[in-house]
Amino acid sequence: MMPLSITSPSPITGLSVALGIGLLVGLDRERARGRGPLREPAGIRSFVLCSLAGAVAVSLGELGLLTAGLFLSSLVTAGYLSTRDRDPGLSTEIALLVTWLLGALSMRSPDIAAALGVLVAIVLASKQRLHRFSRRVLTRQELHDLLLLTAAAFVVLPLLPDRTIDPWRSINPHRLWVLVVAVMAIGSVGYVALRIFGARLGLSIAGLAGGFVSSTATIAAMADRARADPALAPAAASAGLMSNVATIVQLAVVIGALSPAMLRWATPALIAAGAAVAAAAWLSTRSAYATTAIPMRKLVSQRPFEPMAALRFVALLGAIMLGSAIARSRLGDASLPWVLALSGLADVHAAAASAAQSIARDPLDAPLAQQGLMGAVIANSLMKCFVAAARGGRAFASRLIPGTLLMAACFVLVAWLG
Repeated sequence: MMPLSITSPSPITGLSVALGIGLLVGLDRERARGRGPLREPAGIRSFVLCSLAGAVAVSLGELGLLTAGLFLSSLVTAGYLSTRDRDPGLSTEIALLVTWLLGALSMRSPDIAAALGVLVAIVLASKQRLHRFSRRVLTRQELHDLLLLTAAAFVVLPLLPDRTIDPWRSINPHRLWVLVVAVMAIGSVGYVALRIFGARLGLSIAGLAGGFVSSTATIAAMADRARADPALAPAAASAGLMSNVATIVQLAVVIGALSPAMLRWATPALIAAGAAVAAAAWLSTRSAYATTAIPMRKLVSQRPFEPMAALRFVALLGAIMLGSAIARSRLGDASLPWVLALSGLADVHAAAASAAQSIARDPLDAPLAQQGLMGAVIANSLMKCFVAAARGGRAFASRLIPGTLLMAACFVLVAWLG
């Protein structure tokens, strides 16, 4: 058996990619360099030569690469010192160094180098748009919340253990923090959609998308939005109902993946519940379209999300999950319907997964699992109603609660009759 060999890209491919990167970035810098004696020192030819120099330097070994890099750095420094009085910016100088590095990278990984070259060219060409976005569109509060969201997702989340830490094996810090990030992200998506599409359509789109992450979290985020601006209550309620539509779809996926037999039993109930909540969402959307348009300046002053509200919400869900786990450990396996109903307070999909797994392991558990799923749907719907009433105010709750209860009633009635 012959050993496997890893083929490296041909020199022609690497040089071609380096040439393309130099041309692409150089075209933008040529347009931005200006004319006359005040123009920038580097244009399209400089960038092409710089990229090709990086590609050639790779073949000279580490010493040649280091020597070429130091020589280019000295040229870039001299160019900046000669133009800093009239142009203190460093974009062209940094772009020249990046182009050289991408030229060198193209000899080893031409696909990655090409993708990065296109990205660099896009960033350079978007100067005016980026400046306008950062100075005129993005407010200081929005920037602060964006940094907070990224820190929660990319700094805190990786540090948390992805395992249960309590004796009842119910509290997983990593998964709970994922829910915190989800609440913040859903609020941010709703805020962005609000600014792009307006209050009538934007929140509904955000609600449907957020429902596939967590319908309860989406309703909590929309309730906060409605409380912050009561004029948004109809649109926010429509978004909350759209998240229920996503819940029904996701329930079908979860149950079908774990127990096709249970899906056959649940399909009529899921269709009835989905049709009911979709109709309620449509009526709420019509009500949102009938409301007076909201000036965008009111939206700019709001926050994309409330961090403490997200933390309180997830803390409540964690307490419920812990309570249901303790109840199951005390009452035994015969308490499956009650345990599933209690777990449905926090996450109906988790309850559905547990019910489907029970049937897959032992078909004799089907009656108990079916009762547990019905109880979980009822409990989850009641939790959503509680969240809507406690956090969204009367205008929001009066629109969301009837549709949510109708969804639960249709599911339980059809499932019971089936």
